[in-house]
Amino acid sequence: MFLPLVSVLIGRLIGVSRYRLEPTPAQERVLLEHCGHARFVWNLAVEQHAHWKPGRKGAPGFAEQCRQLTEARAEFAWLRAGSIVVQQQALKDFAQAMANFFGKTHKRPTWRKRGRSEGFRIVAVKAGVVRRLSRNVGEVKIPKVGWVRLRWSRAVPEGVKSYRVTRDRAGRWHVAFAAIPEPIPAPGRGEVVGVDRGVAVSAALSTGELLKAPGLRDTEKAGLSRLLRRLARAQRGSSRRAKVNAAVARLKARETDRRKGWVEKTSTHLARRFDVIAVEDLKIAGMTRSARGTVDAPGRNVRQKAGLNRGVLAAGWGRLVERLEHKAPGRVRKVSPRYTSQTCNACGHRAAESRQSQSRFRCLACGHQGNADVNAARNIRDTVAGHAVAARGGSPLGGPVNREPQRDLLLMG
Repeated sequence: MFLPLVSVLIGRLIGVSRYRLEPTPAQERVLLEHCGHARFVWNLAVEQHAHWKPGRKGAPGFAEQCRQLTEARAEFAWLRAGSIVVQQQALKDFAQAMANFFGKTHKRPTWRKRGRSEGFRIVAVKAGVVRRLSRNVGEVKIPKVGWVRLRWSRAVPEGVKSYRVTRDRAGRWHVAFAAIPEPIPAPGRGEVVGVDRGVAVSAALSTGELLKAPGLRDTEKAGLSRLLRRLARAQRGSSRRAKVNAAVARLKARETDRRKGWVEKTSTHLARRFDVIAVEDLKIAGMTRSARGTVDAPGRNVRQKAGLNRGVLAAGWGRLVERLEHKAPGRVRKVSPRYTSQTCNACGHRAAESRQSQSRFRCLACGHQGNADVNAARNIRDTVAGHAVAARGGSPLGGPVNREPQRDLLLMG
């Protein structure tokens, strides 16, 4: 599957095609050393920029940090034993992270911890570093590691110039090859679909379909609860706590994989079926902000709000729209979410009392009944369809339009 990166090349989004790595124990030790070197260099860069304040001399940039890295490698043998490409790219990633911070698109880069955000990037990849051994097995060549096996789940994109090796909390290794994915072409039938995102129903379509993002099964949830209780009783730093932590990470990774797979399949399905996809313009970061408050002004219903936040994040609202914009560029329209769940799609009457429950909608004016989420999705669809046609006619994708008479042309002649 393709996962988005933060960089853009010639106006097009760069994605990554990810594969599972299967290193030997000896190879895993070297990979962990690469991760440690990248983390060490990144944290040094964070520390340097933490001392900067307005009025002081500017913090060192990428070129100056590379020069300092060369000096450090000459002095410390353990750092010199690592890959210079891995360490320089960690500085390059930090420079990009700072550029994103100053561009107000991301937060300030913070410390990397062992076991979290483990990974490194390799650039200037030459042809032949990836090869296929059999139907389901391939190999990738990693500096100072050698050929590492990977699961050949699909063809590796052509023209790969870089790749990133990562290790998640569950201990699984992945390699992601940077590539430019081709957008999915529109079917050309002029169909518009509205998508209403919720917690109980992850995505309700204006066609009447109700989609639910998969999560852990009931038995898995019970097992996770037992593991969390054992984790609370385990002593910090003990081997028992490490084993329980690893088991918890494996379960949560399974849940994350299912959610990502659902998002990929759903976004591809919608991009292939419809020409225009209408969604609400939701500010998810603000909606999922904690209600804890402060010591002086504590929040109310904090536990209930925390549960709602988990439900919103588990439904994959942001990732679904993000992948739709990647696969159907220019065909995703965002509308204001105001009153979409309170307005009757049949007569247009608006009343908060019409939505009687999470799933039930009954208009107080005309008596129209139906699923509340589907009713909201149809309002979203009609809003976009109305804006697209407006007074000039034509299809939502452009083409011939019915132009209104122009007064100046009528007065001529």
